[in-house]
Amino acid sequence: MPLDGPAADFAARLRGALPVLTTERLTLRAPTLADFEPYREILMSERAIHMNGPMTREGAWRDFVQCVANWLLRGHGPWVIEETATARVLGFTLICMEVGDREPELGWFLVEEAEGQGFAAEAATAAKAHGIETLSLPSLVSYIDRVNARSVALATRIGGWPDEVAAADLGENGVIVYRHWPLADADGGMEAYA
Repeated sequence: MPLDGPAADFAARLRGALPVLTTERLTLRAPTLADFEPYREILMSERAIHMNGPMTREGAWRDFVQCVANWLLRGHGPWVIEETATARVLGFTLICMEVGDREPELGWFLVEEAEGQGFAAEAATAAKAHGIETLSLPSLVSYIDRVNARSVALATRIGGWPDEVAAADLGENGVIVYRHWPLADADGGMEAYA
């Protein structure tokens, strides 16, 4: 439940400092406490099987706050994908580093009724451009379960390519690492983002 008072006002000022991205149909904005409801609905559903789900409510909360904390700790994090014309929450796109991630992850997930309409590609393209052009991140990847055909197609559609070396380094069978932005070291290899 959102609180009123000075703490809530301070939280609103912090959210106001985060970037808002706009596309033809979408507004990508900072999450609020109310946005946990659609977030948890997605992660607690059978559709979250590709994200180590379905999660419990507590697990979804931990994932939510871990991602949101990236804004303060790393300067990037999740955006709520809103349909500009209606203010309807369609899902989330993010640049986050969760436990075990070796590089900033470009991710996306939508409420079921928003899938198949190009919203994820539109949002992820805007987030990717922000990460590369505005934040000058040294690398950007998507970790995708091999059987998640829709996300594999989306990663390819927005210009990603499979990085088998990064996938092998990750050591998780069944996960493809799609690279969106390289970081080459002096030897031509890839370095981890710490």
